[in-house]
Amino acid sequence: MKNILVIGGSGFLGSATIGELARRARYTDACVSVPTRRPERARHLLVIPAVRLIAADVHDPLVLAGLMRGQDAVISLVGILGSAEGEPYGKDFARAHVELPRKIAAAATQAGVRRVVHVSALQAVADAPSGYLRSKAAGEAVFRAAELDLTIFRPSVIFGQGDSFLTLFAGLAKIAPFFPLASPTARFAPVWVDDVANCVVDSLTAIESIGKSYNLCGPQQYSLRELVQYASAVSGHPRMVVGLPDPIAWLQAWIMEFLPEPPMTRDNLRSMRVDSVCGEGSMLPFGRKAAALEAIAPGYLAP
Repeated sequence: MKNILVIGGSGFLGSATIGELARRARYTDACVSVPTRRPERARHLLVIPAVRLIAADVHDPLVLAGLMRGQDAVISLVGILGSAEGEPYGKDFARAHVELPRKIAAAATQAGVRRVVHVSALQAVADAPSGYLRSKAAGEAVFRAAELDLTIFRPSVIFGQGDSFLTLFAGLAKIAPFFPLASPTARFAPVWVDDVANCVVDSLTAIESIGKSYNLCGPQQYSLRELVQYASAVSGHPRMVVGLPDPIAWLQAWIMEFLPEPPMTRDNLRSMRVDSVCGEGSMLPFGRKAAALEAIAPGYLAP
């Protein structure tokens, strides 16, 4: 595929995905188009020869239609972790996870672009406890209804250089004498961002992936308590973790929602009612082996 449109390419997973696309483009002469409303936040992509950065608002259907022309495939990576409260998902979740996929599907169909790869979230189902997970499930349904050549990926929490997960815990450990932690027993199977990016790029040429959904997990499961303790210890600031009772955790999350970039929200707490893990013996698709967190995280957390 020569021309690939990446929507949500300036973010954490997007940057890794574009890096892998560009690496392979050296052998395929592919062109990767990355629309963004804030090009200044995507300056790190300008140094990649195969990448074309475009100042554009992908929420505008007319703009999106123009971006689709001449493309062979679309990769949909947009995802947010916080939203104003409201039914059925929260207005920000609805806009990013449901309305935007609907616009992408319509524009792709109109332009004759059949190949679409979409990244959702593990445990995204219509009756999930959180607006985040329900909105992700609704976005999947939108793409399926469009009858595209679709592949869906559902990763657990993603870690890696520049993440907002382990890096957040390590940063807080520098200033906090201890961690008052909500949902300490919630379980995750963290998956390395490069593994997710490689699976996304692999799928573009894997005909057998069309019509399939893949859950992506790392090789090990951890409680949130274990992850916080690990991140703080590896960063050189080991801290005690104190699990919070549910009422206090709920109050803490509500207060944090008033921050510009809250580290925890009430919807995050709802998401953690469902363990973000894959079944026993789960493996990455396309013959890939998931990297262990302990092999990667010290490289960017350790002082």
